[in-house]
Amino acid sequence: MTAPAHRRATYEDVLQAPPHLVAEVIYGVLHTHPRPALRHANASSHLGGLLFGPFRMGTGGPGGWVIYDEPELHLGSEPDILAPDLASWRRERFADVPKDAAWTSVPPDWVCEVLSPSTEAVDRAEKMEIYLRERVGHVWLVDPVVRMLEVYRHGGSVWHRVAVHRDDARVRVEPFDAVELALGLLWER
Repeated sequence: MTAPAHRRATYEDVLQAPPHLVAEVIYGVLHTHPRPALRHANASSHLGGLLFGPFRMGTGGPGGWVIYDEPELHLGSEPDILAPDLASWRRERFADVPKDAAWTSVPPDWVCEVLSPSTEAVDRAEKMEIYLRERVGHVWLVDPVVRMLEVYRHGGSVWHRVAVHRDDARVRVEPFDAVELALGLLWER
């Protein structure tokens, strides 16, 4: 007896997912999970807030970046459809993307995944592989439960973990090392 063929998930599957779930297609498989818990959303929102002024607007920093919360990425030829917690592009690489587009196929220069018990395994494995394949320059993994930031730099065929910061450290972290970040702000409500 032959097992039934599994059809590859598509963008239509993402669009048909219930609105209370985050839907992604990773290597042809539909992954859904609930919206993040408040601890997760808090860390993501606060990090985006810390980066926005100096890196998007140029207030107290160099500017030159486009930063989005949960952008929809269509990466690769199949494509993989991902929704990282935060992503950023150098402004010149993102200039031709239409402002009313629902998604982009331009790989980010930086991605941040905030880890949750329901997403950590996929974030660390499959999504990191896709970001490596698409040559994303840096990935940050933020774990709000253990209050930790891991920083990865693209290294050709592997990720190089360049830093791990914990708790209330004040840090300069690539690619946003022009400004010191107070990690303790990510964990506060």
